[in-house]
Amino acid sequence: MDTVAIVGRPNVGKSTLFNRITGQRKSIVDDQSGVTRDRVYGESEWGGIRFNLIDTGGFVPNSEDIFESAIRDQVKIAMQEANVLLFVVDVTTGITYLDDEIAAMLRKWDKPILLVVNKVDNHQRLLDSNEFYSLGVEQLFALSSINGSGTGDLMDAIIQDMEKIDEDYKEEDVPKLAIIGQPNAGKSSIVNVFVGEERNVVTEIAGTTRDSIHTRFTKFNKDILLIDTAGIRKKSKVHENLEFYSVIRAIKALDESDVCVLMIDASKGVTAQDISIFALAARKKRGIVIAVNKWDLVLDKTANTVKEYEEMIRSRIAPFRDVPIVFISVSEKQRVLKVLDYALDVYENKKRKIPTSKLNDYLLKVIERNQPPVVKGKSINIKFVTQLPATTPSFAFFCSNPKYIRDAYKNFLENQIRNKYNFTGVPINIFFREK
Repeated sequence: MDTVAIVGRPNVGKSTLFNRITGQRKSIVDDQSGVTRDRVYGESEWGGIRFNLIDTGGFVPNSEDIFESAIRDQVKIAMQEANVLLFVVDVTTGITYLDDEIAAMLRKWDKPILLVVNKVDNHQRLLDSNEFYSLGVEQLFALSSINGSGTGDLMDAIIQDMEKIDEDYKEEDVPKLAIIGQPNAGKSSIVNVFVGEERNVVTEIAGTTRDSIHTRFTKFNKDILLIDTAGIRKKSKVHENLEFYSVIRAIKALDESDVCVLMIDASKGVTAQDISIFALAARKKRGIVIAVNKWDLVLDKTANTVKEYEEMIRSRIAPFRDVPIVFISVSEKQRVLKVLDYALDVYENKKRKIPTSKLNDYLLKVIERNQPPVVKGKSINIKFVTQLPATTPSFAFFCSNPKYIRDAYKNFLENQIRNKYNFTGVPINIFFREK
């Protein structure tokens, strides 16, 4: 999928536009500038075409020079990694010096730029929006992201040059394995160990690190296409921008993969960014293996250290806890091939199909012993279950009053499926349909 990034100075309505395009309220929206501290990543669909959307908020609130310390780095990263840029400005304030600075940066890049003049909700503001043509961006869209007026034309422009993705199309029937994680977690090193050579994955030529690096692995009776997200360059001293960079790379790699290996640096522990990348993989319904790297650097190794560390990880990634976790040292080449074994197991689990008769024989008995709770006086009777033809294990439960089934019971059914059948490392979809 293509990636669209929303850029602009603080408080112009970037997060509101993100919420409007994705159809959900995930971004924090507030009148105070800089409240979008954590980056938000979502997906949207228009005209049968899906794309990734990135809200590049997260400005440093107490910086003496907010442009130098935050906006410049954010816009540079977005310009390098996104396919389309939405440059958002505010009609109520007119053109500011920050808008001029950002526009000057954007014009240097050969990428589609759509100028979004936000907060245009009356005729006078529509006339005022013409002022922004002086920024030198040809495609201008006057809209109000808070009420949605004018967003249809913007969406048409976003998808104009994007190709429709066929989810069932497979280039080759070879497992595609993405190596994802934060900078310096060992992503490049583990690929080098797999292929048995050092590869130059970073170059100073502009644009050469935009795409993921693909390597075919055919050793030890295995056949895997490795997708490496290496090439993250420390262009900024602001650590959160490096994290932002790594997540954009992870988004691209995940879109191409069947299974991903999330590399975690044992010497740093499990960070919030690790959990964010894990959640991203789970939302995209990719198979997941967690590789805890640099385990040789952990000094306090008692008999229970591995067990305790593993349980800590599972508590952090809940409710999706059924994931293989392997402790490795890439530098010492300890248990590295075990990562591939787990990944191939997860790949097979992702393809697993359960016959309808066996599903019903097992699950209907479970449901009979543990009936869904009555909600608002409505009883729920589940009569039939089947696995849907999908690239991710998906199960449909046909029942009465499906809208009254709560998440707790849904999680219960998922756990029962996992207890009986091996879907380790694979997110499961469960749907309730009117019988």
